[in-house]
Amino acid sequence: MVLISCRQDQKELITQKIQYDVLIKSPDADYDWWIQNLPGPQRENLVNIILDGALSGKYPSYDYFNNPISAYDVSKILSDTSVLTLMAKEPPYEYYDTTIVYRIQRDDILKIRFLEEWKTDKNKLTFEKRVLGIAPVARRIDPMGIERWQPLFWIYTDDNFIQSLKK
Repeated sequence: MVLISCRQDQKELITQKIQYDVLIKSPDADYDWWIQNLPGPQRENLVNIILDGALSGKYPSYDYFNNPISAYDVSKILSDTSVLTLMAKEPPYEYYDTTIVYRIQRDDILKIRFLEEWKTDKNKLTFEKRVLGIAPVARRIDPMGIERWQPLFWIYTDDNFIQSLKK
């Protein structure tokens, strides 16, 4: 007698959503080239694919609150305007307002934020990750000189996840 099982490996859902950032350019030149880093041409290509697709409208884009945004809105995100009140350096030391325009350059995008679903096969300790969305993250220096990281917009890659946003 021969028994044959048609049962496939059972994958257990670990989480429906997990979000994390991945550096695509190493913060330390002393690291091995592959640690927290994509080589220059591959990094530039990935950033170009994401930005060109969002700016052309090829990839539907969403803001932080999952509202759809247009290609024009994406272009506005890449340019940030601040109005600062400063004091004149000469007497009578009056205050004046000045407008500063910050433009996010493609080489400012040093991280990719991933939104994923994770499953595991606990018998083999294998993982299955399904990417639900990606967001380019730019390094910014604010007017006070403080480094901050700004997620620019989301591109969702899973149609079922996009449909769940509309409910």
